[in-house]
Amino acid sequence: MLGFACQKDLASDEDYTATSGPIVEYRKATNWHPLGPGECPSDLRSFYQGSRAPEGKHGGRFHYVSPNTDLLGWVIERATGQRFADLMSRYVWKPMGAQHSAYITVDRLGAPRCAGGVCATARDLARLEQVVADGGACEGTQIIPAAWIDDIVQNGNADAWDAGVFAPFFPGRKMHYRNKWYVDLGEAPLLFRLGIHGQYLFVDRRNQLVIVMMSSQANPLDAELISLTMTAVSRFREIFARYQ
Repeated sequence: MLGFACQKDLASDEDYTATSGPIVEYRKATNWHPLGPGECPSDLRSFYQGSRAPEGKHGGRFHYVSPNTDLLGWVIERATGQRFADLMSRYVWKPMGAQHSAYITVDRLGAPRCAGGVCATARDLARLEQVVADGGACEGTQIIPAAWIDDIVQNGNADAWDAGVFAPFFPGRKMHYRNKWYVDLGEAPLLFRLGIHGQYLFVDRRNQLVIVMMSSQANPLDAELISLTMTAVSRFREIFARYQ
């Protein structure tokens, strides 16, 4: 199960080990946490109504906020009049030749949990990464605009990243976050997505290398394991490039 969130538009503490507070209420709204005795059922849209405005200005320091991605999914559904899952199926999943169906968590009213509710096989996720590695195309058909992928690499804000809460997990790396992708910058930028408990998608466009990692590490975020994973991927890239 993977999740990839926006920078910030709503206030969120994103404390994955919390036992109370906004993130717990958020998870109850999406059926991820059980309700307590006497609590009334909630849903994503009710949760938004009680959300606070963000601290700081838009475009400031990077701060991971899961509910923003769910809100974006709702905007997409309202703009198109169609379900998020149906749109993903029609415009991405089927055109890229997915082998298996994917699933997405929904709240009690059917709103999709776009931030972290997608269930798919590793092989199909690799197919999606390959589309990104190929500039958004699959067998000659443009599925994702190439300009959008280029924008991920070219237009992130390294200062916002350096001032943010995730920078300490990636010490010594020049990075930014853009369009829901993390980018490890350099001569050959590495695009990747990170989910809690050790889920990763890596795309090395120069070497045409894609890596899917599914894990069940104990802690939601573990600095030592993140460092180990990033080092391993760097070694894979070096070896792969040597034999290209």
